[in-house]
Amino acid sequence: RKLSEVIGQKHLLGENGPLRQIIENQRISSILFWGPPGVGKTTLSKIIAEELDLPHYQLSAIDAGVKEVRNIIEAAKRQGGAILFIDEIHRFNKSQQDALLGAVEKGVITLIGATTENPSFEVNSALLSRSQVYTLESLEKDDLLLLVNRVINEEEQIKKKKIQLEETDALINFSGGDARRLINILELIINSFGVNDIIINNQEVERIVQTKAAKFDKKGE
Repeated sequence: RKLSEVIGQKHLLGENGPLRQIIENQRISSILFWGPPGVGKTTLSKIIAEELDLPHYQLSAIDAGVKEVRNIIEAAKRQGGAILFIDEIHRFNKSQQDALLGAVEKGVITLIGATTENPSFEVNSALLSRSQVYTLESLEKDDLLLLVNRVINEEEQIKKKKIQLEETDALINFSGGDARRLINILELIINSFGVNDIIINNQEVERIVQTKAAKFDKKGE
């Protein structure tokens, strides 16, 4: 919900991190977040909007078109500015990306785009030149363990249960550095017990999850 609660990305959000300084100084410009799934791209965009006290609009490039972009631009004009978060922005075609340019240049919207692909190759060069690219990294083991403990101790339905965390290696390995996947796996394991006394260890995790989701690039490597 706030910057201090974000797990990971210390190179950007640490005490002297460039993104933290920009947010705290209220001087943010358009941004492209480049990184793997489940590392906080969407969350960061919402926190930035909250910190800057701006409306937050969210689109997915997979199913949004020029019309949706223009509607948000018109709303932003009426509101005196807004954050527009576009997930998978590399999937926007040239006309869709071009529809953003004028509003970005005039400061009507502050664009935050998220992409799992290298923006140098996948994003319109005109849009790229108007945006700061920040690389987000997969979460490290310590980050993931912090997340596991936060879910167990703070999530409303889960914290009511008696959970004994014996081992975490399998949980961490199956997550692949993806916070969203880690939470899904954790909930799957907890729900599979059907009781309030739950023991989480490597054997139980491997039995329930079965397979690891491997990451592949476009060539399948």
